[in-house]
Amino acid sequence: MSAIETSPVPDDTGAPITHSATRLDDASKFRIGVILTVIVLYTEISPLQYTMVAAALQKMTKTFPTVGGNINWAVIILGLVGAAATPVLGKASDIWGKKRMLLVCGGLFLIGSVICALTSNWTIFLIGRGLSAFAIATQFISYGLVRDLLPRKYVPIGLGFIGTGVGFSGVAAPLIGGVLVDHFDWRSMFWFLAIFTVVLTPLVIWLVPETTVRLRDRIDPFGAILLSGGALLTLLYLDNGQNWGWTRVSSLLWLIVGLLLLMSFVVVERRVARPIMDMRLLLNPKVSIVLLMTVIGIGITAVQPLALGYMTQTPDSATLRGQIAEGTAAHAAAAGHPIPLNMIRVLLDPGYSYGNGYGMVQYAVHIGMWAGAIGMVVGPFAGVLIRRIGGRLPSIIAFALLTVSAIGFAVSDYSVVTYLVLYGLSGIAFGFLYAALPSLIVEAVPPEQQGISSGMLGVTMSLGTGAAMAVTTALLNNNPVVAHIDVAGHTTTQVIPQVFADRGYTDSFWVMVGTTAVALVIAVLMRHGRKPATGGE
Repeated sequence: MSAIETSPVPDDTGAPITHSATRLDDASKFRIGVILTVIVLYTEISPLQYTMVAAALQKMTKTFPTVGGNINWAVIILGLVGAAATPVLGKASDIWGKKRMLLVCGGLFLIGSVICALTSNWTIFLIGRGLSAFAIATQFISYGLVRDLLPRKYVPIGLGFIGTGVGFSGVAAPLIGGVLVDHFDWRSMFWFLAIFTVVLTPLVIWLVPETTVRLRDRIDPFGAILLSGGALLTLLYLDNGQNWGWTRVSSLLWLIVGLLLLMSFVVVERRVARPIMDMRLLLNPKVSIVLLMTVIGIGITAVQPLALGYMTQTPDSATLRGQIAEGTAAHAAAAGHPIPLNMIRVLLDPGYSYGNGYGMVQYAVHIGMWAGAIGMVVGPFAGVLIRRIGGRLPSIIAFALLTVSAIGFAVSDYSVVTYLVLYGLSGIAFGFLYAALPSLIVEAVPPEQQGISSGMLGVTMSLGTGAAMAVTTALLNNNPVVAHIDVAGHTTTQVIPQVFADRGYTDSFWVMVGTTAVALVIAVLMRHGRKPATGGE
């Protein structure tokens, strides 16, 4: 174990002032397990809220009828604020303590959830969602907490359990959210999340020790603005480019300014005495290659559940034609011109081959929860494997399985059984990936830089998933399904919202094949992670 440094350190050194005096080397396995469980559950507030709210957007439109398509901002704002705040919160955890910042994030999330549960004002609701977004940083702060507290031999396994937590939310969120929304209303989700946080916060306070690893430093405000602002503007373009127009000058300006801010961050931070993150560390191949692999390959983890949710919850084409015909007849009857259904012909151009008409709970039970369930099992096993052989091979396994899965989705005819098998394959990959990525970062950086390094991993994940979702959204919207409605020889046409041609999904899956294949090549060539993980020695 590292020696404790007791001599005072001047305020301007930026040096570590102490090391892990609180490491649980003498603790029982039971106590270690309890502490790890509490940490993992506390980090669940972020993925739980994302999955629940994303699935309930349609229900929320009744409360906010004037916002239209902007209802998606209930989810978009999470990525924007979370990506901007995570690196700064990570740095703050290096300076003031990881447990402390974990609780700060939880407190902001609690306030945000209560605001969302109480308000019917859209602007105030978005403020609540913005406060809730700070919870995204809990997962990345927890990596450093696990590194500092657990005996080194258990650190890779602990990081694997945090990945398991992501799988838990994939199982629990659709079921809990579905039951709450179906039997109460969307506000009940936010009350559940608030109660969940209220119950867990005292457990974190009482059971989880604070790490004594500290960095005597200050947060460079200019660097924080450049990094957070650059991430925010870039993601804003990726999230809204489809609506704004990808190539419009006014849209591209957001992207250009965002990228310029990010590049300026690197340039400026190499020259200041107290950078948010040591640029030599960020540009070290052990860190930069992992971040590059992540930003390229992580997008599939968002695209697959998005596509599967749409495809299974959309009614099949025959049912949709019947619904359109019934709607046309009802509209005509309301106008005083009743039309028999047999006089209405509906042609979908192009047709589509998918669709089950599942509700939220049905989707979770039939397909949505199983990748998360498999990931829960694989995560700890991956942690054991990483302790023995390092994080590189599990990364190779993850991206190889994701590439095979993406190819399967791209070439297979739609079938719930086939897609369930392919998504299960992705679940294995998720377990390996979410254990390997934080472990590779832990092995690459000193303990006093763990918070900001994990924060940078969070930013790259947000940018990678944001870019992948933007590409997928563009491909889907470029392949709409149009209904040609013929009534006694008079034909009208309408674009069916949120229903897309098969080609849109197929093209999206092929893009994911390309990105995961590139990430796989990077993992194969990566020199880092070839030795057994040490837990950050």
